[in-house]
Amino acid sequence: MGMRPPTGLPSLSRRSRVLLVTALVLAALLLVGPRLTDAYTNWLWFGEVGFRGVYHRVLLTRFLLFLVVAVIVGAIIWLALLLAYRSRPVFVPVSGPGDPIARYRTTVMSRLRLFGIGIPLLIGLLSGLVAQSSWATVQLFLHGGSFGVRDPQFHLDIGFYTFDLPFYRMVLNWLFVAVVIAFFANLVTHYVFGGLRLAGREGTLSPAARVQLAVLAGLFVLLKAIAYWFDRYALLSSTRKEPTFTGGSYTDINAVLPAKLILLSIAVICAVAFFAGVVLRDLRIPAMAAALLVLSSVLVGAVWPLLVEQFSVRPNAATKESAYIQRNIAATRDAYGITGDKVQYVDYKGGSQKEPGQTAADQQTIGNVRLLDPNLLAPTFIQRNQLQNIYGFPDTLAIDRYTINNQIGDYVVAARELQPQNLADNQKDWINRHTVYTHGDGFVASPANKVNAAPPADPKQAQQTAGSDSSGGGYGYPVFTVPGPNGTELKTVSDLGTPKDQQAIQVDQPRIYFGQLISKTDADYAIVGGVNQPPREYDTNSTQFTYNGSGGVPIGNWFNRFAFAAKYAERNILFSGAIGSDSKIIFNRNPRDRVQEVAPWLTADTDAYPAVVDGRILWIVDAYTTLDNYPYAQKTSLDGAVEDSIDQTTGRVVPRKEVSYIRNSVKATVDAYDGTVSLYTVDSTDPVLKAWSSVFPGTVKPESAISKDLRDHFRYPEDLFKVQREMLAKYHVDDPREFFTNNAFWSVPNDPTQEGAASGAHQPPYYVLIGDPKTGKAEFSLTSVMVGYKRNYLSAYIQAHSDPENYGKLTVLRLPDTAAQGPGQTHSQMTGNSAVASDRTLLTGSSANKLKYGNLLTLPVGDGGILYVEPWYLERSVAGANNAPTFPQLVKVLVSYHDKIGYGATVKEALNQVAPELASAALDLPNQPGAPPQSNPPANQGAQPPANQTVPPPTGSTGKDAAVKQLDDALKAVQDAQKSGDLGQLGKALEQLQTAVTNYEKAGG
Repeated sequence: MGMRPPTGLPSLSRRSRVLLVTALVLAALLLVGPRLTDAYTNWLWFGEVGFRGVYHRVLLTRFLLFLVVAVIVGAIIWLALLLAYRSRPVFVPVSGPGDPIARYRTTVMSRLRLFGIGIPLLIGLLSGLVAQSSWATVQLFLHGGSFGVRDPQFHLDIGFYTFDLPFYRMVLNWLFVAVVIAFFANLVTHYVFGGLRLAGREGTLSPAARVQLAVLAGLFVLLKAIAYWFDRYALLSSTRKEPTFTGGSYTDINAVLPAKLILLSIAVICAVAFFAGVVLRDLRIPAMAAALLVLSSVLVGAVWPLLVEQFSVRPNAATKESAYIQRNIAATRDAYGITGDKVQYVDYKGGSQKEPGQTAADQQTIGNVRLLDPNLLAPTFIQRNQLQNIYGFPDTLAIDRYTINNQIGDYVVAARELQPQNLADNQKDWINRHTVYTHGDGFVASPANKVNAAPPADPKQAQQTAGSDSSGGGYGYPVFTVPGPNGTELKTVSDLGTPKDQQAIQVDQPRIYFGQLISKTDADYAIVGGVNQPPREYDTNSTQFTYNGSGGVPIGNWFNRFAFAAKYAERNILFSGAIGSDSKIIFNRNPRDRVQEVAPWLTADTDAYPAVVDGRILWIVDAYTTLDNYPYAQKTSLDGAVEDSIDQTTGRVVPRKEVSYIRNSVKATVDAYDGTVSLYTVDSTDPVLKAWSSVFPGTVKPESAISKDLRDHFRYPEDLFKVQREMLAKYHVDDPREFFTNNAFWSVPNDPTQEGAASGAHQPPYYVLIGDPKTGKAEFSLTSVMVGYKRNYLSAYIQAHSDPENYGKLTVLRLPDTAAQGPGQTHSQMTGNSAVASDRTLLTGSSANKLKYGNLLTLPVGDGGILYVEPWYLERSVAGANNAPTFPQLVKVLVSYHDKIGYGATVKEALNQVAPELASAALDLPNQPGAPPQSNPPANQGAQPPANQTVPPPTGSTGKDAAVKQLDDALKAVQDAQKSGDLGQLGKALEQLQTAVTNYEKAGG
């Protein structure tokens, strides 16, 4: 005899219930507590930066969207369960003592509220949590306007596709979710309570169950009919023809589009058939309707378009797709800002009709040839300008331009930032890390077309030649401009021949509390301020400092201290005596992260760069408005379009987002001292920016608020340029048939100067100063070359203008086929030259010496000429010093002009070998790289930072006479080797110099 199964779940004892409730409460606190803490601290932070309105609007939108979706989905499911329960049969026959359904029925009956309310509530909450992330879709729907452009198929404004259609589809998706879950919930409830029985061949279905299930099925099919209607518009973003083009193709418009209308009609008929099941007992009609819908979706929706594609389109693809490719070309140009009013195409014949070097434009181009590669100079900046181990520079430095002594020049620039990863030993103690080492100090700039001259014999004289005390002395190094560390003292540019009393880059507040080297994920917050506390923050000039800026969240009261202690899981925040009643905590210190936080609707450029604007160090961040559903526009993945050889080398994070529309409509600045974030409009015509400005009024300042000094430092953004050059590679073609053949396409060349993991990656674009043929003035531009499709010859030269007069304009020089060699061919020809190869062997005589190729610049000169310039850097090992710091040093310059190779210690020397007329143009704007610099920093780099709030004095020097004598001899040997031109002798002299410098430092120098 079998045992009767239990009728319900076992009851819990009182103690067990208490333990269970306690565990649930703790789990809820662990789950919700951190989110509440983050919400409160974020609220404080948004108040600090003045963007609390953004926080409130986003939070309110998320909450309302969560609430609406949760209520609607939960209510539909609850109603389906309620109707099924209320209409259950009064008498339910039991199949026997082992009937499993009876057991579940008893369990449900004993806990009706748990199942009847808990299940809808749980599903509703989960749906709301998922839906709240679509807050941007809702806000764009509510505030989006028109583009003033209509699509070529349905003749609707583009705003419908970008602002309205995503919202409609989102609503449909959630209704689908609610109806499908409600259908199965209703079905299971009827099964449990006997409305649906599976006994026998056909089973039985109660009238109530039949009516309810038919209505839910009819609603589902009706929603499907509405979805077919909106699917018609989504065809304009079809990816059927990728990678050839995006958008509705011939098959989409002539086969799929009619099929959608046919399926819509069938779906409406099926919905009517299901609703007819309410009054008809026969379920065969709804069943036949469902079968018809499935069959038609296969035949009409899939098979018919496939037949059209295979037997009509493919044999005549160029003709059939021509009109749709034309639509794709027009839409893509508009979506990526490469229309005719922004891009000027110029035929560049490649055969010089005028004597090169005689025009003012050529003189500016040659005189401003950039020798310093910002992608290689970070170690040099560190060794020459780090001062203390707590400071650092990014792996890739920035290029900007400054006008000094009425002469514009491009500069390699960097902020001397705090780098928490550099802290060592007791510097990592919590007090030191978060209250003593709080900020960086100084702005470093180096003229990109100059380095110091040959070294004087006297080391003291060499140090004076190098200029500012904070940059240190040296010889053959880049020329540095370093503002003074105390905010009042001004250091001048250490240019060759520049008077020391002549002002250069004025920085009134050089302290840097916000920078790129501080990651939000590292919890590298700083606790600063406190007038009632003794000064404790370390400053470069070995004094203690107290922060008095406007940045930071007050942390003096106990409630805020507790909140941040919980946020960072750090009890010291609660108990430390270093925190006073008016102390503040600074966090979210990375400029790009700050911009992304205050404007989550923008996509920030990967490269923020520092600039001195009106005496303050500002981080400038380019920001983009993007869309992923611009009709007929080609889609691209930002990470694929943006990543180049530098990104692969440095591991810089690139935005991973697919877009079909992008505009650099906003420029953002972050004050390096107080963290103030300012957003400025630079493209007031952008419909997407107009929509977001309506969502967050007053968040973005008008263009009139941009100061002249700030505008002078705007650069054309790299990420946008990389995306646009990817588009221009194809979309410079006007003829759809030629577009289809790919014959006229261009390609972004690979970077020939990279080896190892980065080889085969795209060549990055370069900021350079180029002479304007019309005005003869130097113009700061972002440039890139293009080669033929799957070829190596040069096809085009793209120049994006950054100066205020022509900002945002693109000039494309189109070269005839095989008129000039591409970067890869030129680099191979340069390095394959017998004299160059021989000298390269001498320069790298030691296996530890590394020869690094600098940026291969391509410059248009003359009337159709192409000049390539590539600096060479040597990173030498130090004999007998395994841990001695090394860094790249400029040693040679290679040039190529009309396939002739020039090679020398200076640009002038190299140009004299291939085009003396160009070399003469450089006379008025000297460009002398001089001797290669040493691989060690100058002896006196200032006091070392304290280990624990104390600042030790500089180490004294004794017994240096022999070391100084050895250093003088080594310097003279380097000079003699330079004069002789013997690279072998020069290499030996440089090794002797390294040894002398090492000995000098060991002697206390």
